[in-house]
Amino acid sequence: MFANLIRAFIAASVVLAPAGAPAQSYPTKPIRLIVPFSPGGTNDILGRMVATHLSETLGQNMIVDNRTGFQGIIGTDLAAKAAPDGYTLVMISSAYTMNPVVYKMPYDTLKALEFVAKIGASFLVVSVGPLLPVNSVKDLLAAAQRKPGEIVFTSSGGFMHFATALFQSATNRKFNIVLYKGGFPAMIDVIGGQAHANLAVSVPALPHLRSGRLKGLAVGLPRRSELLPDLPTIDEAGVKGYDAANWYAIAAPSGTPKAIVMKLHNEIARYFTSPEMLKKMTAMGAVVDIKTPDQMRTIIPAEIRKWTKVAVEAGIPRAGK
Repeated sequence: MFANLIRAFIAASVVLAPAGAPAQSYPTKPIRLIVPFSPGGTNDILGRMVATHLSETLGQNMIVDNRTGFQGIIGTDLAAKAAPDGYTLVMISSAYTMNPVVYKMPYDTLKALEFVAKIGASFLVVSVGPLLPVNSVKDLLAAAQRKPGEIVFTSSGGFMHFATALFQSATNRKFNIVLYKGGFPAMIDVIGGQAHANLAVSVPALPHLRSGRLKGLAVGLPRRSELLPDLPTIDEAGVKGYDAANWYAIAAPSGTPKAIVMKLHNEIARYFTSPEMLKKMTAMGAVVDIKTPDQMRTIIPAEIRKWTKVAVEAGIPRAGK
């Protein structure tokens, strides 16, 4: 009789175990964080910050796995098809909402992932080479109006292509947009005088802006940057409605237990909103902007609609059509 009661109690304990129970013991083994871009970029830098912090606070190693290729699709697809147990995470960025606009995707962008936390964003700086006789966005637009299609505006694929196309559309000017294999060589050619202008990403551009090798005209932020206080925002410079920031977030395969997702979210949010990290992110040219899983589920489809409109207006073709 007593043995039966014990067995019944154990069975009831299993059935009635709270939904958060998996998160209480999680993790019990190393976690893999897939970064679908090359080492050294902003995705990789932020991913390694997350990995270092979670390794310390969760008591298990987090291993960064760079799986590059095809605008981040290869590594993201690998993560989307992993077991939804909290032991595979992936770094995503704005490219996640741009890729389905131009490519046939191997996963459902709206359903493939559980969005753990948006971390923040890097901002863009409208920049020109130091020898170009242009000192403001107004000057740049005047030059483009005088010589339609002759101002060489360097860019690269993915986010930068969309951001540059949006700038062209918002300014109602015609630039000669030249695509490079990466954002860094696109910026270097502006510095070297082989091209005229560029939307430089804040993180790699800051040293060149500070040294004067690259001339900043405006920042793509809602308000002026603490790092570049003399530069107006793009809106202040007269380009209304321009909104393009490369954001960064952590996600997990769809079906990952909500309790685990929220445990990771809370730890990541606590880390990035600490005074130390706020200062560190500002110094590297990034903006902290924490968003919850529920907020990300609203942001993702809105971003896809936005970039679809940009692609149509700029004539960015869809691959395979």
